[in-house]
Amino acid sequence: MTQEVAKKYDAVEDIPGVGPATAEKLKELGFNTIESLAAATTRELVPAGIGEKQAVKIIGEARNSISLSFVRADELMKMKANALRLTTGSKAFDELVGGGLESQTITELYGEYGVGKSILCHQLAINVQLPVSRGGLDGGALYLDTEQTFRPEWIVRMARQAGIEPVNAAQRIMYSEAYNSDHQVLLLEKADRVIKENNIRAIIIDSLTSHFRSEYLGREMLAERQQRLNNHMHRLIRLARAFNAVAIVTNQVMSKPDQFFANAIDAVGGHIVAHTSHTRIYIRRAATGPIRIARLVSSPYLPEGERIFKVTETGIQDVSEDDEVKKRRA
Repeated sequence: MTQEVAKKYDAVEDIPGVGPATAEKLKELGFNTIESLAAATTRELVPAGIGEKQAVKIIGEARNSISLSFVRADELMKMKANALRLTTGSKAFDELVGGGLESQTITELYGEYGVGKSILCHQLAINVQLPVSRGGLDGGALYLDTEQTFRPEWIVRMARQAGIEPVNAAQRIMYSEAYNSDHQVLLLEKADRVIKENNIRAIIIDSLTSHFRSEYLGREMLAERQQRLNNHMHRLIRLARAFNAVAIVTNQVMSKPDQFFANAIDAVGGHIVAHTSHTRIYIRRAATGPIRIARLVSSPYLPEGERIFKVTETGIQDVSEDDEVKKRRA
């Protein structure tokens, strides 16, 4: 008995059962590509006027089109061995996270104000444009800014340091400012076409929780906030997997004054953010000056650990021996 070869579809309207009107409704919901449909749930397609049985069929066709199926564990190991890695700009930092930030996963960077989370995001938006031989992914970056922290000046300096023409670097960064949590969610829901058309390999949200934290106040709104954050992050991971991109989110922190012996700083978002982020990194100051400490808090397969790096005028760099001497003297 021969196995039927799955048919490949180039556009949403090519899928059987999806007419022009249905395709338009799906695109209004943010399903502009076959990849986004393949990662959708039945419930998400119902608002387009599609019955559950038809939704299951459409999603199945989309998944077959991009070859989503069961694989043997040894095949999965080979696929994981070929996972893309994005350099942070620091060899020590890269070593901490297994050789660079991994594609198809979410990396969360959290820490107090002013430790350099946004600067690191700028650096990753530049580094992703580098060739694979230099630790890049030869792609573009999608940058969602929720705190007005994006600065073109950093892009210019970092691009020059990396040997990239600043204008060319800026053209490969797709930027959008999110004005509130609803806008933030909508931007990500509509992002699949932008990601595909611009060969996006890094999806950056800086910061993930800022709007949610300021808009959902009090315990009575906590459950709704967490559910929306949960849906938002799952949308992000589906995009990262569908387009083999690195997903990076920054997160704010809160104090825990009741804890005297353990770490008195914790990331915002609770268990929802903690469980959905694959790699969590806590960044803090080493002392006065540019040196920072990156601590790997959790990872599916990497051990906890710490590495130091520094934030300079031209971006993220390794700490030199002179820096170590200055640190000890301080």
